[in-house]
Amino acid sequence: MGSKTFTEGRHTGEHIVSEASGARSREQGTLAAGSLVAGTVLALNGAGNYVQLAPDATDGAETAKGVLYANVDASEAPKPCVVHVRACEVHGVALTWPDAATEGQITAATNDLVSQGVIVR
Repeated sequence: MGSKTFTEGRHTGEHIVSEASGARSREQGTLAAGSLVAGTVLALNGAGNYVQLAPDATDGAETAKGVLYANVDASEAPKPCVVHVRACEVHGVALTWPDAATEGQITAATNDLVSQGVIVR
């Protein structure tokens, strides 16, 4: 009998190495669009809502501002979300970056996160 390989999706908080007591590391916000998985690197759009990081953008979406805590499907309408924005450490291998992001763009976004206190390990 052959074996099967299963691939699991991202789990809520899977990217967390450590965070501050209580919910100090987290912030509630609104995901503007998209069906994103936990660990997705986020930016803020002009309206102050979270969107997936877009390194080539020029409207603020090119600056990493946090990491999505749990899977959120906002493909049909904006949805509430929880984002790690400060005082935490995250697993670099558990982060989801835009498909076309270059190594330089990922480094720049990682530095953006570090400047806010989100340390990538």
